[in-house]
Amino acid sequence: MKQIKAIEEKIFTLSALKAVVTGWRLKGKSISFTNGCFDIIHEGHIFSLSQAAKEADFLIVGVNSDASTKRLKGEERPVNNQQGRALILASLAIVDAVVIFEEDTPLNLITTLLPDVLVKGGDYTIEQIVGSNEVIENGGRVVINPIVQGFSTTGIIEKIRRLG
Repeated sequence: MKQIKAIEEKIFTLSALKAVVTGWRLKGKSISFTNGCFDIIHEGHIFSLSQAAKEADFLIVGVNSDASTKRLKGEERPVNNQQGRALILASLAIVDAVVIFEEDTPLNLITTLLPDVLVKGGDYTIEQIVGSNEVIENGGRVVINPIVQGFSTTGIIEKIRRLG
């Protein structure tokens, strides 16, 4: 049971995470941040998270709440609730901290934590990435990782429906 407790301790409120980040910075450590719904974890997510983890000493993952996932993805989503999604992410060795956010974008998380590296996967430009201006203005950088083709939560849900 100790391991489950250690995993759960990687899930933070924003105020608690801000204090942890301050401690990391006092030790000279760098922080990478990425975000998403992470409704059904798949190979594409693992690739993106692995790439984000390589960018700094610590990786923080912002997870859309159930309400914001529903607003972004539709009434039938999320498939997994926010606590379950956060727990799965926290169980990954490459993830150091998880924080759930209610808003549709992680701008408040980013401006509060000001990571050294903001990482997104996909076909974005830096100008399209929420929080990129704030991170760059603070001396950080933005990294855009390629999408792993053939893996998407929507695709997995469609495949399950076809099998049913």
